[in-house]
Amino acid sequence: MKKKLLSTVLSVAMLATALAGCGSSDAATTDSAASGDAAADTAAEAPADTAADAPADAQADAVTTVGDANGTHMECWSFVEAHNTFYAQMVEKWNAANPDRTIEITFTTYPYSDMHTKLLTSLTAGTGAPDICDVEMGQVPNVYEGLDTWLYPLTDAMAPYAGDMLTSRLDAYKGADGKQYGAPFHVGATVMYWNMAVLEEAGITQADVDAVVTWDDYNALGEKYLDAIGRPEGKYFTSVDTAGVDWMWIAMAEYGEDWTGGHNGTANVELDSVKKMLTMQQGWINSGFAQTSPDGHVDLEAGFQNILDHNIVSFPKAMWFMSRFTNYMPEEKGNWYITKCPVFEEGQTCSVGIGGTGTVVTQQSVDKELAADFLCYAKMSAEGETTIWNDLGFDVCNTALWSDDAFAHDDSNQYNTFFRNYPYDVLNEIKDDIGTILTVKISPTINEQFCNVTLNDILENGVDVETALQTAQGVIALEQ
Repeated sequence: MKKKLLSTVLSVAMLATALAGCGSSDAATTDSAASGDAAADTAAEAPADTAADAPADAQADAVTTVGDANGTHMECWSFVEAHNTFYAQMVEKWNAANPDRTIEITFTTYPYSDMHTKLLTSLTAGTGAPDICDVEMGQVPNVYEGLDTWLYPLTDAMAPYAGDMLTSRLDAYKGADGKQYGAPFHVGATVMYWNMAVLEEAGITQADVDAVVTWDDYNALGEKYLDAIGRPEGKYFTSVDTAGVDWMWIAMAEYGEDWTGGHNGTANVELDSVKKMLTMQQGWINSGFAQTSPDGHVDLEAGFQNILDHNIVSFPKAMWFMSRFTNYMPEEKGNWYITKCPVFEEGQTCSVGIGGTGTVVTQQSVDKELAADFLCYAKMSAEGETTIWNDLGFDVCNTALWSDDAFAHDDSNQYNTFFRNYPYDVLNEIKDDIGTILTVKISPTINEQFCNVTLNDILENGVDVETALQTAQGVIALEQ
């Protein structure tokens, strides 16, 4: 019998629509979607940062004050209540460890759009900004506009932890001036999810999955699976997105390309990596190897239901998607296995960091140095990263913990026991192969074009890949 999700999932997942796929990395629209953290965090009070940071426009303002009333008082804003709950825990830990520098923080959770608009307004005006504020990845270009006239660099505060932090993730929150302004919640490393329970029924073993290195290997295994089950209508090996650009990010990372052109370059979506991925996906659609994801990508109710119905048995997604399983597909416990993503050519980078929230300290803080020290302690120290993993389910950026058995193999952690293998074992395997695609001013334009036009043209309407990309480039060039 078809399994049904809780009705509340729809309203939760809709928050992440554009960005959990299309915005999972670059916010296309700031009101209708954000990266993963939010969608899950906002409505479900649980993780998932790029869609893990989806907009919380449906929630009312929530205000809580925590800490030492005799300490330095600060303000912190977020658009995800679970983030503020985490920070509040870290205030207590900070005060216990720093009795001579105690703090009290008033945490306010605003709807996604309201918070970012309010932040930009106060930064521009030079008054009214909080000491500390979450910034969703898609909003980074806007908030970083003022760089160190608006924001306080975190370089000195993060120095005690920098040696253990994943450099490629920190780079995503650097300004055009090369300074570090944002503290990340997670890596958002992209991995492959495999439904081993279903694959095993078709005679495919874990060893078969582990042997997949290239996309050619992936194609061969998919054909083997489809042949084994008789290619019934409605069953596919994977799904491809028409409302999300995650697959494009994977391809660009593998070839070391970036369609944004970086902070000071010129956008170019007619990249070989993008052409290769879209050509492969168009072939998959034509052959029945893949379907277009219901509602545009897997990170919506229809996508969850599609997974539950076993209509697809493998797909790439950031590690924050683990929380989608625990929150919305708990009956799948023990069925799924995680591996690195296939590559076009052996030896290529096999992952990319997707989505996220970079928390900033503003120049209006009552004590910028103290605020920065607390923030970096909260989001980079072993104490903070352990709390992030246990409470939010994010793949943390402090790589020293990845090989700490007590952390990475802790069976009291729900994510460690939900999947057939330990997530951090996979992260250790791909540690040096996690790429970065920047989110800059042109990113929303690229996302909007691809999610509204280009991907549908290619994957739904059969438009020639090069023709569709030429059209997209023309539109994007007008915004440069």
